[in-house]
Amino acid sequence: MTSTAEASIGGYSPVSYFEAHKPELGRAEFHADHLGKRYLFTSAAQVATFQKNPAKYTPAFGGTCAFGHSVEKEFPVDPTCFKIADGKLLLFLKSADVDAKALWEKDGDAACMVKANKHYAQAKHG
Repeated sequence: MTSTAEASIGGYSPVSYFEAHKPELGRAEFHADHLGKRYLFTSAAQVATFQKNPAKYTPAFGGTCAFGHSVEKEFPVDPTCFKIADGKLLLFLKSADVDAKALWEKDGDAACMVKANKHYAQAKHG
């Protein structure tokens, strides 16, 4: 795996969401694998940060749309549509028709997180 097309979350660095508070594309030479997924980073320092605590930086719900899980569906994501809630990176579907982050925020973090966690656990361990 060396291209961003093969990288998880569209090649965006999971550390950047927390440190830069925005999505930043990683570079193939700065990568780490975790639980079968390859993540790209903007620097060697980000790789080291990730490797110290990958669970902190990997997106919730396996990188699928957080709102989708709250309504018992699985949607792809736009990695530039995100938020950090309760220390977790949440990614959302965003298209011409749907802004899943806005829908999530309308219903509220707490209520959506409970429903999303329940669905994700059932879907994963079904």
